[in-house]
Amino acid sequence: MEKLFMLAAFQAVTRSNNGLWLTPKEKEGVCMLQEAKEVCPTSTRRMIGEGALLVDVRESNEIDALAFDVPDVVNIPLFELESRWQEIPKDREVIFVCQSGARSLKATYYLQYQGYTNVSNMAGGIEKWATKGFPIIGARAVAACATGCCSTDCAPNPTATSACCG
Repeated sequence: MEKLFMLAAFQAVTRSNNGLWLTPKEKEGVCMLQEAKEVCPTSTRRMIGEGALLVDVRESNEIDALAFDVPDVVNIPLFELESRWQEIPKDREVIFVCQSGARSLKATYYLQYQGYTNVSNMAGGIEKWATKGFPIIGARAVAACATGCCSTDCAPNPTATSACCG
């Protein structure tokens, strides 16, 4: 059976005032959303080749440090999504990305709430993308081990001087 998530959970997580409870008025507008579709970096790369649009919801300073090296990537920081979501085409497959997959998941749910059906979240974000060796602009070494010192995604460095991953 397909899991369903409540919009209330999305709203509670994304509130700018860090409130975790909905007002009675907000509870009236709660609707059910289907679970967001998540894709891996390998599928994302294939989908981009087939015409999917990559939407990066990270802040510009994050993108300046490490960016996806793919054609037509669009940057709409998550905090701007509420005012800019209509820039995203409804007639094209859209894949949201961020650093680790958490913010882009919120963006995916937000667009589902707006009526989009062709939206996905790239699980693992640019961190996972970089560990796969896919094209990036910026510091690959930082991204490769950003998931954690001794993560299974981080290949051990035989020349490392620390006890971590080496």
